[in-house]
Order: sequence, then C-alpha cells, then structure tokens
Amino acid sequence: MFALLFSAINVLLYHYPFYIFVNSRLDILNANGFILLISLILCALLLNALVFYIGLYVLRKVGKGIIALFFIINAIAIYFINTYGVILDRSMIGNVVNTNYEESSAFMSIGLVVYLFLLGVLPSFFLFKIGIVYVSVKRFCIHIFLTLVVLLTIAYANSPNWLWVDKNSKTLGGLVMPWSYVVNTVRFYNHKNKSNQKQLVLPDAKIKNTSKSVVVLVIGESARSSNFSLYGYGKETNPLLSKIDNLHNFTTQSCATYTTAGLKCILEHKNTNKLYEILPNYLYRNGVDVIWKTTNWGEPEVTVPNFQNKQKLRTDCDSGICDYDEILLNDLENEIITSTKDKILIVLHTSTSHGPTYYKKYPKAFENFTPVCKSVELADCTEQELINAYDNTILYTDYLLANVISRLQTLEEYQSAMLFISDHGESLGENNLYMHGIPASLAPKEQLDIPFIVWQSGGSRALKTDQDHSQHNVFHSVLDFLAVDSPIFDEEMSIYEK
Repeated sequence: MFALLFSAINVLLYHYPFYIFVNSRLDILNANGFILLISLILCALLLNALVFYIGLYVLRKVGKGIIALFFIINAIAIYFINTYGVILDRSMIGNVVNTNYEESSAFMSIGLVVYLFLLGVLPSFFLFKIGIVYVSVKRFCIHIFLTLVVLLTIAYANSPNWLWVDKNSKTLGGLVMPWSYVVNTVRFYNHKNKSNQKQLVLPDAKIKNTSKSVVVLVIGESARSSNFSLYGYGKETNPLLSKIDNLHNFTTQSCATYTTAGLKCILEHKNTNKLYEILPNYLYRNGVDVIWKTTNWGEPEVTVPNFQNKQKLRTDCDSGICDYDEILLNDLENEIITSTKDKILIVLHTSTSHGPTYYKKYPKAFENFTPVCKSVELADCTEQELINAYDNTILYTDYLLANVISRLQTLEEYQSAMLFISDHGESLGENNLYMHGIPASLAPKEQLDIPFIVWQSGGSRALKTDQDHSQHNVFHSVLDFLAVDSPIFDEEMSIYEK
C-alpha cells in the first residue's frame, strides 16, 4: 500500500508534461486514444510501484531516503520542463553534467524555490511520517508476479499502439519521472565510458609557405540566424557588419542543440562519434601559433599553452568591459604582432546570447530594443520583451565581430580572415519552447539554424559560390587559409576556391 500510495503521488505530481504531450498526440475522445492514455497511466503507476516496492523491501529505511531524493529531483526537473520546455534525454543530461556554477546559478528564481518546496520537500516530509508494515517473502513474491502479469496484459492489449509508442518513445522517455533522468544518466555515462577519452592523434601536417596569415575564429553561443538582419530579419541587428566589404554569410544548421556537441562539430575534421584531435590542438602541434580565449566552457580539452579562460581574462582587465565578451578582444592586435610564427589561429569563444539572463550579456549602451525581459522564468515575460533582450545580444555580437574585423584591417602585412559560427540556435517561446537542448531529431529550426559569417582581407582568397555549409567546414577552411598541408584536408569541405 505504501509503494502504491507514493507511486500514485509520483504519477499525480510529476507527470503533467507527460499527460499534455500524450493528449497533444492522441485523440482521447476516440476509444483507442482514451484506452491508450489510461493504459500509459496504469503502466506508469504500476511500474513505479513495482520499483518502489522492491526498493523499500530490500533497502528498508534507505529506500525511503531514495524515494525522497527522487521527489526532490523530480520537482527540479518538472520546473525546468514546464519553464523551458526541455526533454530529459541523454544529451540533456550531458548539458546538466557540463553546466558550471555560474551558468546554473543564473536559473535561480522564486518559482524554482516554490516548486522545490511544494513538489519536493512537502511530499518527502509526508513520506517519512508514514510507517511501513513489511510483508512476508511469500506475499512479496506473489505481489511482484501479479504486477508483472498485469503489466504484460496491458502491453499485449495495446499491441496495435506499439508503433505509436515507439515513434514517440524519445519524448515519452524524457518525461517519465524519475526514470527519465535515472536511465538517461546511466546512458550518458555508459556512452562516455565507451567513447575514447583521449583525443586520437591525426596525421602530421606541414605548413606550405611563410607568408603571414591569421584567422580569428569566433564561436558564438546560442546565436540563431533568424535574428540577424544579415539573414533578412526585420529589425536592424547588424548595422556595422552590413557596411563591411568582403563579408559573406551562409545558410547553415548546427549538428546539435547543446554546447559540448556543437563545439565538437566545429572543431573536428569530420562527423564522427570518436574524439579526434581538435583544430587548435592539431594546428599547434604542427607549428601554428594558437591562442584560445573564452568566457564560456564546454569545449573538448584544449592543450595549447596560451589558453585564457574567463578568470585569467578578468585578472588582466581593469576597465568597464570585464563582465562582457568584449574582454576577449583585449590585446588582440599585440598578440598577433608579437607572435613568432607566420601562421596564427585565434579562437574567441563567446557567451553573448546564452539565456536565460539575456539582458546581462551586453553593456547598457547596447540596450537598443526595449522593453527587455529581466526574469529567468522566460514565460513570465511578454514575447516582445524576450525577443528585445535577445536581439540586443545580437546587436552586441555585431559590434564584437565588426571590432575584430576593424583590428585585423590594421594589420596590412597579414592576410587575415574572421570566421563566426554559432554552436547552436535558440528558442524564444515558439511552440512554448525556450533556450535550447531539445534532441536534434525533434528540435525546431530555431535551435538548429545558425549564422556562419566570413570576412577576409582584400585579395586574400575567393569563396566558393555554390556550396552546402555546415559546422564541419570550419576545420578544413582554416587549414586551407593558413596553407596547412594535411593528409586529412578535404578540399570539398573548404569554403575557399583553389
């Protein structure tokens, strides 16, 4: 009875998004749809009760503690599902694991505290107030057997609906509490353990000439192309870039909707589940001067000596830009001029458009579009407030990129290029989704369509006019521009003409 009671509480309190999804995909006024809905609820109730029952019988008081922990985590999970429209699949668990304190603290809100208290603390308190009467081993086994029989009967009776369940299994599995995060956490670490942890070394390369050339690769964060006026957006979010010569923008999609996977795609030489030597490490090992500057995180291990993270950048900063991505541009020209190498790659990994606190990502001078959203619970803002805050981050990105180009233009002895590409896009309330992280196979275009903007100094290289573009163009295009001859170079993937 205890296991059934708390399974019922679990199904009642933590499965509202599950019910909403099923209702949106089924006609519950139809007999078959209604039967499937009831069957899914019964399965959830009995499966949870079965696991709780076994856990309580074997672990006793520890079992209670585990159920209480589930309720606490369930409350947090439901908050993020309801507030941002996330799905707790394996990739989202990877997002959670790779989130640092600064990013996670940005999500703190009154709403989260309310969810945690009402849906986590109170049910857990109630759980510990009720005593348990343990049954005999014989009755325990009978209960297990009968529950399995009922579950198998329900499954068999719904055999005509197996195709529907299979089709929607990823979303259904990401909304069932607590097994969405339990199972997918196991899947995440199992996948991680199977993956090679040390980057596989690529074949040696050589530099073909001694002409001075520099590439500045700017990696954007959560920048979606639909809000760039360069891509036809109605509001003028690119007033500076639109006036620059030799600037080109390409239609591109990200290969993932979260930072770690997006960065891997940008920095690897081909699309693979394996972890090969990434672009900065490969170029540095083969004689290119590489500088990595970041206000963000989530990249595969970067092994170049000149790695400047946010803490180091802020230590050397004493101006009003220390809290913004403009800090990445400090000393940029001097770092290029004082380099002892002919070939230079500088990577600037920004965090400009990362939510939910878009309004904190740019200086006040760039708050051109008002009013702006200043709540981490994005659904509480009006559509226009949210879009305004996000558009201001794009306006600031426009300034940063134009600033990089302006600095490169002063270095006349160098052939120079600026490549800007984002790790993924962003949802701003479309279809009640916010931010990013939806599995790529289910993700809306807002989380996949990204900008790919390229500039090169006059007379540098001609660009191909008819080419499909992806994040994997970056690796080969940088090798091409810097005249790095490598066995793994793919001329078809370079954006430059021969």
